[in-house]
Amino acid sequence: MTQVLLDTATPAREDESTSLNHPWVRDLAWLLHAPDIIDSDYPGRPTLEELGLGDASCRKAWLHALDAEPQRLMPYISATPPRRLGHYHERLWHALLDLAPATRLLATNIAIREAGRTLGELDVIYADAQGQPIHLELAIKYYLGLREGPGEERNPARWIGPGCADSLARKHAHTGHHQLPLAHHPLSMARLNALGIDPRSLRQRAAMPGMLFYPWPITIAAPHPARTTATHGNWLTWQDWPILRDNLPPGTLGAPLHKPHWLALPGCETYRSLESLEVELKAHFTGTNAPRQYHLQAPDGSQRRFFIVPDDWPRSLPLPPTYAHHREGFPPC
Repeated sequence: MTQVLLDTATPAREDESTSLNHPWVRDLAWLLHAPDIIDSDYPGRPTLEELGLGDASCRKAWLHALDAEPQRLMPYISATPPRRLGHYHERLWHALLDLAPATRLLATNIAIREAGRTLGELDVIYADAQGQPIHLELAIKYYLGLREGPGEERNPARWIGPGCADSLARKHAHTGHHQLPLAHHPLSMARLNALGIDPRSLRQRAAMPGMLFYPWPITIAAPHPARTTATHGNWLTWQDWPILRDNLPPGTLGAPLHKPHWLALPGCETYRSLESLEVELKAHFTGTNAPRQYHLQAPDGSQRRFFIVPDDWPRSLPLPPTYAHHREGFPPC
């Protein structure tokens, strides 16, 4: 096998987190540039310009001011349960939308209930620079593509989470067929009115940053409806690790990424030799079957993220969205 070619170094504009110290602020910097992984019928994440952070020098000053006073983020993030990536990601958005120059946070996690049953939540309502209320649904997803699976080769049901409990097909259907339409339910409109938000003027968006991990070393098609700008990495089984290790550029180092900090790259002090990583991986897979995410970087700055999974991964597959939503009480998609 020829030497594994890693991705070129991250452009400086997207690497603003490296000059920051606090992990929350580093992750905010990552979030500012993270592209959505899929296209949908709704507009995607707010742009830097819409946040009032389109100018690089202003954005840098804003981030460094937060890095100097990270306690300003405490009201938004400090209650995050350990390792809950989704909750952490949501609270980063709460901070971003409330502290960015051109947006204002209006409401979060609005529960919609009927006869004691929760129909769902509206993740975020914020106002743009013109005072327009916007409903934003949030998710951060890391999906691993399967060599074989349901449907044809681009079927999003073939892309599943490392814990095998979720799929791109299921999340895409749930967002478009349940979470966003929920805002038009009469109970939702009543709740918004009670909060002083006019539901008739509400616009909607969906933000889903994350990464798509392709199996290594083979090539498979990108899922539908993945964006061409979606950030990508690779996954491989533990038994294939020695093959990858032996074909990486000499001097390659690696660092583990621990939840909830799967966003920005880890600090330079966390990178270790491949031999050290292998000792850690061997001990890990001796005691558990949980996949592990690593960032590998060569001396020339080229880099890539990898998930290392147990040899029998995946042990199960999520139900296709039609059946999953029917079972959960949602209309078939």
